[in-house]
Amino acid sequence: MTTIGLQRWHRFIKSQDHAELWDLLHPDAVFESPVLHTPQRSRDITFKYLTGATKVLGGPTFTYVGEWTGDSGAVLEFTSEIEGITINGVDIIAFDSEDRITHFKVMVRPLKAINLLHRLMGEQLAKR
Repeated sequence: MTTIGLQRWHRFIKSQDHAELWDLLHPDAVFESPVLHTPQRSRDITFKYLTGATKVLGGPTFTYVGEWTGDSGAVLEFTSEIEGITINGVDIIAFDSEDRITHFKVMVRPLKAINLLHRLMGEQLAKR
């Protein structure tokens, strides 16, 4: 079930086509950040966070290094390097029966990477 949705996610990561991402997100999508206490609910806010995250993390060093899939979701492990800090994290993605993203959770380590991303995402989101 997740194959088409996951293929579309990977296509978005490569193309950065915002229309592709918008179509991939369920209207009631939920986004969970490593630095926010509460889940963010709606396609609009999930879209905002994911496009911001791809600008912050999606540079030339970003790569997915592992992928685990199930009936309704996937876990994608990634690495990236920003300002000399190696970032390691996972994207936990849930899909509905129409292969749209319903829930997107990001977990990141180490602490200095979380602090860096908190600062950079704050700067990115303030631009919007």
